[in-house]
Amino acid sequence: MSPAEAAPRSPWLALVRLPRSAREVLVWLLSGWVLLFGQSYWDLFHGLWASDEQGHGPMILAVGLWLLVRRLMALQEARGSTWGLLPLGLGLTAYVLGRSQSIWTLEIGAQPLVLAGLVLAFLGWQGLRRAAFPLFFLLFMIPWPGDWTAALTTPLKIAVSGVASQLLYWAGYPVGQSGVVLTVGPYQLMVADACAGLNSLFTLEALGLLYMNVMQHTAVWRNTALALLVVPISFAANVLRVLVLVLVTYHFGDAAGQGFIHGFAGLLLMLAALLLIMAADGLLGRLARWRGWP
Repeated sequence: MSPAEAAPRSPWLALVRLPRSAREVLVWLLSGWVLLFGQSYWDLFHGLWASDEQGHGPMILAVGLWLLVRRLMALQEARGSTWGLLPLGLGLTAYVLGRSQSIWTLEIGAQPLVLAGLVLAFLGWQGLRRAAFPLFFLLFMIPWPGDWTAALTTPLKIAVSGVASQLLYWAGYPVGQSGVVLTVGPYQLMVADACAGLNSLFTLEALGLLYMNVMQHTAVWRNTALALLVVPISFAANVLRVLVLVLVTYHFGDAAGQGFIHGFAGLLLMLAALLLIMAADGLLGRLARWRGWP
């Protein structure tokens, strides 16, 4: 790695050391960003991002922006490109259409495009290469159209419900299944999108990509295998979440299952998925050493 690309000890220290003219440009850009997207963030935090299905949005945004700042602050020299006007224009057009027509997919999806345009315009292709992963990571906060989500989510929820009900049956619990509805004792529980839907899969896939970015494995086969393994890992973690909610409801009542424990099960989902990702990565590392692969 060249000195120009060596990451500073602190991106915030590098930010302070920027020339005054660069800091002034940065302040103007941040002010423009707040004026453009501020109302959207307000609406998101009081609407879409307040739901269980899209609650991962703020986390994706915060981590993605942190990664973006950290990577861009490592640049010592950069030359802007007028090609940045293309994604910037596309992003602004998508935002205007999404905002005026209340289409969240366009309104939120415009943000990575606008960021890409700004990075390319001010920092050139070198800056865009360094920003590639954070910009890609931000795509996971974009909500899919409802019809697409419903079409892809329903089979996932039925599969998770089926596996969970079968495991509970083998454990001796009085459980029945009808589609995405589980009946255990006197209680009925519907497996919602947040428990086993496409959005949950996206969240865990983003978690897996973030883990790979932190680990910085150089072997393409290992990164590819780990990215593919996130899909069954997500399925297994969702089954675990449903099992916890069903067992809590059966033993402690519906109020316990829908209260604090319901939110705690979401944290358990993330923790279980992270542990499974780390375990899978460890097994891939052992396989690489055994086979003599890079």
